[in-house]
Amino acid sequence: MKNATLLVNGLIFDGHSPDLIADKFLLIDNDRIASITDVRPDVEASEFDVAGKVIMPGLIDCHFHAYACKVNLAEIETMPISYLAQRGRQLMEGALQRGFTTVRDAGGADYGLWRSIEEGVFAGPRLFYSGRAFSQTGGHVDPRPQHVEPCQCALAGNLGHVVDGVDALRKAVRENLRQGAHQIKIMVSGGISSPTDPIWMLQFSDDEIKVAVEEAARRRTYVMAHAYTAETISRAVKLGVRSIEHANLIDNAAAKVVADEGAFVVPTLVTYDAISRFGKQAGAPQTTLDKLKDVHQKGMEAVEICSAASVSLGLGTDLLGDMHIHQRDELRIRGEIQSPFEVLHSATAVNARIIQHENELGCIREGAYADMLIVDGNPLDDLSLLYADKGAVEHIFKAGKIVNI
Repeated sequence: MKNATLLVNGLIFDGHSPDLIADKFLLIDNDRIASITDVRPDVEASEFDVAGKVIMPGLIDCHFHAYACKVNLAEIETMPISYLAQRGRQLMEGALQRGFTTVRDAGGADYGLWRSIEEGVFAGPRLFYSGRAFSQTGGHVDPRPQHVEPCQCALAGNLGHVVDGVDALRKAVRENLRQGAHQIKIMVSGGISSPTDPIWMLQFSDDEIKVAVEEAARRRTYVMAHAYTAETISRAVKLGVRSIEHANLIDNAAAKVVADEGAFVVPTLVTYDAISRFGKQAGAPQTTLDKLKDVHQKGMEAVEICSAASVSLGLGTDLLGDMHIHQRDELRIRGEIQSPFEVLHSATAVNARIIQHENELGCIREGAYADMLIVDGNPLDDLSLLYADKGAVEHIFKAGKIVNI
């Protein structure tokens, strides 16, 4: 094997089991894990002595915004895409350096950024992009303040696209899919970063949501939905939405609906923590800071409610601007209410299921991509190894190659 690497003497966390696997030879051939065996394979390969350290899947961030280089989203909508692509490159490079070998972009990233990574123009995580997220007029990605008269400005912005009506939304979804979107993102409740929609607001009609789900299904993909309240979550999931983003105001009944429908919830706790600490100095609008109070303290409770209802929980960050540097703190915050295994299972195996690559990403198994971390210590005992600046993550592999850190 010309490009083979053999990892020896490592302990394996496979993303699925809380028990480490010992005494295995892990063979990488090109970008995949070729074999995991008890006996040293009889092949020509470069040997890598892991020396008792833990081999685990690369982390996956299921709610990332590569083009969200500013805290004020309205400002982003006025910037040239060439600028955002350069900033997006920086944010993606940073994510990979933090051990996130895959990200799912929740609005903004596009074919050009994806292709640049695929062609090796720069070293970034694997990217699953939505294209522009969709909102109704006056919804979560409508950046126009209340004093602005009806106009066409920013209706098709850099992060989102304001679109109304079944036929218009059908065409817009098809257009995103034509441009290679891996999934579709819609807004079904109000949000904290938009100026005119209350958090509790129901957004899009039933028929509009259904058509987005229908068109995504035609391309064998799915819809992810920004949703905060129990009402908006239950409604979206019953209409076929597969992945609920944030869900801070979920209740027991809505969590049961999510679990019964086999949908996912992706909490993004770190963004509220970061905005509360750094948002004002980073330029967050006052409307964002005011709305933050409605959801910030409810995020931890939401995770507990979902866990009790056996909802499949992913892990995301939703960070903005320079606050992307706090990406790993999502692990820290989740670790305050969940076990290290539960947190890491969400950040690897569950997130891989969400992005429909459960046998190729988020796991250490034969045939999977060789996207891995080598950790000096056991993160299943000490989760801080992955978020504190201890240098415990000694090596990051993406597609079988070591990333310089």
